[in-house]
Amino acid sequence: MAPAALLIGAITHARKEWEDLSSFLTLKEFPSGTREDFIQNCKNGEYNDVVAIYRSNASTKFTGPFNAEMLSVLPSSLKYICHNGAGYDNVDVDACTQKEIAVSSTPVAVNNATADVGIFLMIGALRQAYVPLTSIREGQWLGKSTLGRDPQGKVLGILGMGGIGREMANRAKAFGMKIQYHNRSRLSPEIEGDSTYVSFDELLATSDVLSLNLALNESTRHIIGEKEFGKMKDGIVIVNTARGALIDEKALVAAVDSGKVLSAGLDVYENEPVVESGLIDNPRVMLLPHIGTMTYETQKDMELLVLNNLRSAVEKGKMITLVPEQKSAFQGMNGTS
Repeated sequence: MAPAALLIGAITHARKEWEDLSSFLTLKEFPSGTREDFIQNCKNGEYNDVVAIYRSNASTKFTGPFNAEMLSVLPSSLKYICHNGAGYDNVDVDACTQKEIAVSSTPVAVNNATADVGIFLMIGALRQAYVPLTSIREGQWLGKSTLGRDPQGKVLGILGMGGIGREMANRAKAFGMKIQYHNRSRLSPEIEGDSTYVSFDELLATSDVLSLNLALNESTRHIIGEKEFGKMKDGIVIVNTARGALIDEKALVAAVDSGKVLSAGLDVYENEPVVESGLIDNPRVMLLPHIGTMTYETQKDMELLVLNNLRSAVEKGKMITLVPEQKSAFQGMNGTS
């Protein structure tokens, strides 16, 4: 019998491509249900031939996170978890590595759409656009609108200069902004271009706008909190399209209320879908409900990349976009990312 692949949740735009995998895989699905249902299926042996799983951030509502408890009941045949999403904080990558399960994500497919939303939020926050947007719908024309800020000549600090961060930089340059960034390690000169590499503390102290574009893990959770806000310029603008828990939201509310932070543009929140009331109630904060990748083109590209990872893993033993944390553990398993 052919080895099996398991789809958790739905495929919306690449259903045919999923079904085409039946030429060399037995296809199984868990379209909906509860974590208890899924765990019981695992214990009953329904997935004992599964070598690869297609999951997504959206499917977490059915199974919950792929944490140590979940990994303990997954079949021993499982070798690959192909995840749909640039962020994968609901997958315990360390535990997967220990069990020799390779994990891929979809970093490349999300870059443009997420950067577009980041720029939208940045301009909206600089111009404090929420106030006039609300006022005109309420028949008050300008309402209590105040003067905004221009992006030209401002310093955009990017925390996490990966694919999304670099696309943010490319777009911001068109607005006449100066780009500086901080990563765990400096980029190569050809990738860095005319952006400036600075230390974390210098990034905080000298940026006019700070954009968060890094992954959430235990080392980055609350990387921006009360102490970090204290190091920033008065009147800084904060943009976050990555993960809400990168910022201590209560500290952000306090920083906005005090005027330390002029305004913020947020697409992600610490306890989604719950948002701190201090952010909801402050008209200087631009809010979106985590729509960074919600375009037809990007959603389809993400699904296709997951399926390409799955096909490559099963046919070649290589993941196209293996998560960075595993690249040293799985030498030879990752292709180009």
